[in-house]
Amino acid sequence: MTKARSVSVRSPDAIRREAILNAAFSLVMQRGYERTSTLDIARRAKVSKRELYHLFDSKQAILTACITARAQRMCRPLQLTAPQDRQSFVAVLKSFGSTFLREICDPAVVAVYRLAAIEAERSPEVARALDNAGREMNRAALIGLLRQAQSLNILGTGEPARMASEFLSLLLGDLLLRLILRVTDPPTSDEIKRRTRVATEALLLLHAKTKS
Repeated sequence: MTKARSVSVRSPDAIRREAILNAAFSLVMQRGYERTSTLDIARRAKVSKRELYHLFDSKQAILTACITARAQRMCRPLQLTAPQDRQSFVAVLKSFGSTFLREICDPAVVAVYRLAAIEAERSPEVARALDNAGREMNRAALIGLLRQAQSLNILGTGEPARMASEFLSLLLGDLLLRLILRVTDPPTSDEIKRRTRVATEALLLLHAKTKS
C-alpha cells in the first residue's frame, strides 16, 4: 500500500505575484525605475493590468515587495561550528568571512542593493528592509561566535556586537559601495581569502586576551 504524498499547490495569485516580481526586477535593472511602467511589467509577466493591480496598489508597492522578497532569500543564517580552541575559532571565523563576502558580492545580491540605493530617498523603508533581512541574521550569528570565543578566553572583554561591526568593516571596507557604483569587479577567490585573513588577524590583534 503506497502512502499518498502531500503536494504543495500554489494559488494562481501566488504564481502571478512571483511572475510580476521577477518581471519588475528584470525591467527596472534594465531600464531604471522611472522608465519602467506597470504596463511594461504586466506584459513581461504575461498578466493583465487588472490582475497586477489586484495584487499591488502601485509600481512603488511592486518595487518594495520585489526588494523585500529578494532580501529574504539572502537572510539564511550561516551555520557556524562551535569553536573548541583558538585554532578552531580562527578557522570558523575565516570560513564565516569568506562565505559572507562571496554571498554579498554575488552580482544578483549587488543588484538588489543597487536597486535599494536608487530608491533610498523616496522609500527609505525599502533600504531598511534590505539591511535588516539581508545581513542582520548573519551578524547575529557572528556575535554569537565572538561570545563563544570570549568564553574560551580567546578574545578579551568587550562588546561582541561592536567586535562584529569592526570585523565586518575590516572585511568589506568600501567594496560593496564600489560594486554598487560599478567601479570595481567582484573579488576573486584569492582576494576573498586575503580580505578574510587580514580582517581575522586584525580582530585578534585588536581584542587579544590580556594576560593577567
